[in-house]
Amino acid sequence: MTAPISESWTRIENWLAEHAPATYAALAPPADPADIAAVERVIGRPLLKPLVMSLLRHDGLLNQRDALLPGFYKPMSAHEIATAWQLLTRFYDKREADEIGEEADYDFMKRGFSSVLYGHPQLIPIARDLGGGHLVLDHRPEIDRGRVHEAEAVEGIKRVSHELWTTLPVLMEAIATSLETSQSLNGYTPVVDQEQRLCWDIAPLRSDQPLHRS
Repeated sequence: MTAPISESWTRIENWLAEHAPATYAALAPPADPADIAAVERVIGRPLLKPLVMSLLRHDGLLNQRDALLPGFYKPMSAHEIATAWQLLTRFYDKREADEIGEEADYDFMKRGFSSVLYGHPQLIPIARDLGGGHLVLDHRPEIDRGRVHEAEAVEGIKRVSHELWTTLPVLMEAIATSLETSQSLNGYTPVVDQEQRLCWDIAPLRSDQPLHRS
C-alpha cells in the first residue's frame, strides 16, 4: 500500500536536513489555503487531494537552483500552477481534439504521447524544468485520473510507463526511498553537490561510489 504523501514528505525532509541542507532550506512554507482556493477558481475544478496535501506541506521551492524531483523538475507553488495552467491551456485546440475524439486517447494510451492533449485544461501543471517542460497531474475522470505525465512543446503529453508516475503519492514515496537507499530511480540517481544541494545524476551510481560528489 502506498504511504500517504505526508509520510513521504517527512522522509524526504529528514533526508534533506541531514544530507542536503541547502535544498532543505529551499523548501517553501505551506501554501495558504486561500491561494489553493484561488487556483481552483482559475482552473474551474477542485485540485486532487494529494496535490492539495503536498501544497499544504510545501508551496513549491524558494529558488530556481534546486530540482527536487528526478528529471530536474522543480515543484511549483499554487500561484505558479495557476500561471502555468493559464499559459499551457492557450495551446489547447479543443476543435481539433473534438474532431479526433476517442482516437486521441487511444493513441495516448498505446503510443505513449499525444500532441492533441498538450494544454488540456484538466492536465494540471505541478512541476517544471529549466527548459520549459512540465509535469502535469491528470484530473480527467478517466482511467489516468491521478497519473503524472510529462508535457513539453515538441512531443506534447508523454505518458511515461514507469510505475513511479502512477500517482503523486507513488512518485513521492519512490523519491523518499531513492534518497534513503541511494538507488537509481527510473535512470536518475540522487547525489549531493559541493553546495549541499540535491541533484539527480543520469548515470547510475556504483555500489562502491560515495553519495556525495567530490
